[in-house]
Amino acid sequence: MTNPFVPRVGGVLSADIAVPEHEREVRFYSSVLSTGDAPLWRADDLMNNLGLPIIGLGERTEAYDQLPLQWMPHIQVADVAESVRRALELGGTELMHARGENEVSQWAVLLDPNEAAFGIIPVVPAEAIPPIDDTSSPDPAAVGRIAWLDLTVPDAAATRDFYRQVVGWTVQEVEMQDAGEHYADYNMLGPDGTVLAGICHARGENAGLPPVWMLYLPVGNLAESLRRVEAEGGAVIRTVAGADGEPQYTAVRDPVGVYLALSPG
Repeated sequence: MTNPFVPRVGGVLSADIAVPEHEREVRFYSSVLSTGDAPLWRADDLMNNLGLPIIGLGERTEAYDQLPLQWMPHIQVADVAESVRRALELGGTELMHARGENEVSQWAVLLDPNEAAFGIIPVVPAEAIPPIDDTSSPDPAAVGRIAWLDLTVPDAAATRDFYRQVVGWTVQEVEMQDAGEHYADYNMLGPDGTVLAGICHARGENAGLPPVWMLYLPVGNLAESLRRVEAEGGAVIRTVAGADGEPQYTAVRDPVGVYLALSPG
């Protein structure tokens, strides 16, 4: 299989959030993510089906009260301190900044100029990622992971430039059309040219989406997961179909107002 958990600058292996009504939120995600005959996520601890801790759902204690109610991707960067410096110069905000011995930066949580929250961490050592048994899961589509990540904002070009300088992504234009007008959204690439995230204009099929980093989490049975979203107090916001007419992803809102997207596993 192609290992989806590759350490690299700009790569996102995990994400977390601190939420109120923690027990209710755990119940919501445990139910919604664990659908299908071979669930991609474990209902008991929200690890993926390989036992990797991809998403973290923490309790909103006083220590985390300043964090917004958004899923925050952990983006790997070459130098945490330098990325923080650039973010602040470009109009971002520092929410948390952990330093170790000799004030060496370990990780930080930032807001971009749109107030989208994200974390930055050093590139994860390869040995810190457990080996994946490709005999038990031969298909990356059958692995619980962050399948995609994108951000929808009014000024995608300015946001593109912010992340290019803060994270180290390079850019690939994606031709779009809305009401007969052509424009470009952006794929954000790692050093090897791998597409790692998207930054989109708030128009066309993306109109009305909030300016937050949207996690796309694959599930075993999308229709059943969407039924459980509503049964557990969330809301289905929008479904986008692919060229074949099949659902490509569905944006949903959880019971405390956090947005994410579900996609077929």
